[in-house]
Amino acid sequence: MLVTINGDKTTVEDSISVNEVNPHRHHPQLQEPSMPHHSSLQEPSMPHHSSPPKPSANQPSPPSSLLPYFPLCPKNFTNYLPCHDPSTARQYNIERHYRGERHCPDSSSHEKKLRCLVPKPSGYKTPFPWPDSRSYAWFKNVPFKKLAEFKKTQNWVRLERDRFVFPGGGTSFPGGVKDYVDVIMKVLPLASGSIRTVLDVGCGVASFGAFLLNHNILTMSIAPRDVHEAQVQFALERGLPSMLGVLSTYKLPYPSKSFDMVHCSRCLVNWTAYDGLYLMEVDRVLRPGGYWVLSGPPVTSMVKAKNQKRDLQKEMEKLNDVFRKLCWEKIAERYPVVIWRKPSNHLQCIKRLKALKFPGRCSSGDDPNAAWYKEMEPCITPLLNVNDTHKRVLRNWPERLNHVPERHGVTISRFKADTNLWQRIVVYYDTKLKFLSNGKYRNVMDMNAGLGGFAAALSKYPMWVMNVVPFDLKPNTLGVVFDRGLIGTYMNWCEAFSTYPRTYDLIHANGLFSLYLDKCDIVDILLEMQRILRPEGAVIIRDGFDVLMKVKAITNQMRWNGTMYSEADDSFDHGTILILAALCVKYEAEFRPNMSIVVQALQPLLRSSATATAPHRQA
Repeated sequence: MLVTINGDKTTVEDSISVNEVNPHRHHPQLQEPSMPHHSSLQEPSMPHHSSPPKPSANQPSPPSSLLPYFPLCPKNFTNYLPCHDPSTARQYNIERHYRGERHCPDSSSHEKKLRCLVPKPSGYKTPFPWPDSRSYAWFKNVPFKKLAEFKKTQNWVRLERDRFVFPGGGTSFPGGVKDYVDVIMKVLPLASGSIRTVLDVGCGVASFGAFLLNHNILTMSIAPRDVHEAQVQFALERGLPSMLGVLSTYKLPYPSKSFDMVHCSRCLVNWTAYDGLYLMEVDRVLRPGGYWVLSGPPVTSMVKAKNQKRDLQKEMEKLNDVFRKLCWEKIAERYPVVIWRKPSNHLQCIKRLKALKFPGRCSSGDDPNAAWYKEMEPCITPLLNVNDTHKRVLRNWPERLNHVPERHGVTISRFKADTNLWQRIVVYYDTKLKFLSNGKYRNVMDMNAGLGGFAAALSKYPMWVMNVVPFDLKPNTLGVVFDRGLIGTYMNWCEAFSTYPRTYDLIHANGLFSLYLDKCDIVDILLEMQRILRPEGAVIIRDGFDVLMKVKAITNQMRWNGTMYSEADDSFDHGTILILAALCVKYEAEFRPNMSIVVQALQPLLRSSATATAPHRQA
């Protein structure tokens, strides 16, 4: 139901049966935060290790309206980050920025997981609509002044009365990002469509990615949780793709050969440390023929004092040495940037790699796309041994969106069928539910993205999609998503996503809960969805009817209004749709049902809408 309803919830008279199997862990044990907030929490309405009692055969199922509501979290949980909790950061080693890695509560322990609804901050307002949000954000939505105070001379963000203003500055471009990008455009064909996906490391408030949108370039902006507070949250509040991320111990959660360009502007990464390990990771995610753009130290050494200049020149020599071993070619040096290019193959430098004392190519048995809690490896990801006349070249944007990728083993028939199906489904969403063309939604998440068909069908609307692929899904389809010119990440939905609360307007989950029924408790997945969904946001869940009945009963306890559409329309394969509208979660003792009349008035309209069903992802 895509209207804001602060009132009565609809009910489904069915019992809840929630699977509580612990997820399989594929990484070193990460400790649960010892949060002082826990002492002030109310007792969760559903303990972590017990499901609601199932009714006996002779007893009717209790109506879900009689089940207890989940409590609200305390006010100090307004900006709760389960896997990046600042209250526990000091217990982790600072070496290699390990504190900035994901450290999630351990779901296999016997301690209770946090089970409450994250409230919105006092004075929260509906964010500015796109494209105004690129330049403005309400202060009460991201109530942090540190960044504006610490970076005021660098023009990142200004606080003007009740709103933040983003003038497009940055540490390396305090006069504005336009002049900075103009320097890059003199070397790289940013407007040609050949560069579509960009990774911005240490993104700040994502002003670089915001400007690249003018050239239809989609940027994944990443930064760790910072002492200045909430750079990534600012970026998402602006309606820009961003997530918490750091170059530390584990590989970045993206497949190999994903990005056309990687950018760093004073991102505070020691690129020559650990024998160039971080640059090897950049090389892994960079496409053959892709570009690496670096500004800030040491490339700006020519304007430093003499003693600093000498040290920076030495660092620059070490940097160039790593690039030679990676077979990268420097193609331009124009203040304030230096630009290198990754080769399209390694045929010309295999002999050089053997001669240099440098880690060789990664083992052919290792999957370069496996990147969820996989430690970085000191080796070079091999490229196909093909010459320039036979190299695989991606189409320019937007042709690549609907062009069948040449890798990943996706058949033409499967790709076209998936693309056509999602185009029809999105047309159905828009014509029946009227949620795409009203400009309300900007940040969209697809929790089980498959081949990226949902995001591809949304490409004509003023929104972007974070395409999430479960890390253990077979076949691994995230590379297809990137080859289409879209962006996304790997994820284990038994854990929390690397983002701040209230950062997505619309969440789409296709077959997700069927996928996770035997892996972890779907209650925790739904509570995570509540954490990252903006007030007045919406959720579309497509799954089997029996699964959606369980989901619906739980979301009733979360005070979400939902409508389930039956399988009356046979034009789609299978699966029922559940549309949910989140309440504006206020920090109040009770929720006052003040819109029951509106709910009743909408029921005939909702019942008259035809039903769509969903395709299950191939496993």
